[in-house]
Amino acid sequence: MKEMLQIVLAAALVENVVLSQFLGLCPFLGVSKKVKTAASMGAAVIFVITISSAVTSLIYQYILAANGLEFLETIVFILVIAALVQLVEMFLKKSSPALYQALGVYLPLITTNCAVLGVALINVQENYNVLYSILNGFGTAVGFTIAIVIMAGIREKLEGCDVPKAFQGTPIVLITAGLMAMAFIGFSGLF
Repeated sequence: MKEMLQIVLAAALVENVVLSQFLGLCPFLGVSKKVKTAASMGAAVIFVITISSAVTSLIYQYILAANGLEFLETIVFILVIAALVQLVEMFLKKSSPALYQALGVYLPLITTNCAVLGVALINVQENYNVLYSILNGFGTAVGFTIAIVIMAGIREKLEGCDVPKAFQGTPIVLITAGLMAMAFIGFSGLF
């Protein structure tokens, strides 16, 4: 149980996919303007990464590795992730049109979010079994959600601040992301 908790916490905090590994920066920077949208994106990413971690781990262990087809892992993982994102997109379009509209173009971007593929490849690289892959995927997605929601909160506060003209827009967002990354380094001594 302790080892499972360590995998989740390490993936979420110590090895934060956005602030430590610099994966998933496109949605991190693009969707982090409002907390509500960022939280919704985080929820979608949690679902997609957790499910894709399970599915890709099963496919890798029981189909690819069992048949000596490990060289196909990247292609197969991309196809699985794209299919899962399509399912999420169809579900949101049907069940929550407002959320579907709010996420806009960023929902299909989950397909090309390198964090999703990165987690699947890390699970294979670390030789995680299916359970550990799911835990690592969940922890990584929670870490992504934490980072994007914190960034959105900061960006909402920055709207009311007097930011020098040279730093307005993308520069202040990148500076903020850098400061957040340095803050998350503080978690590195946990595990």
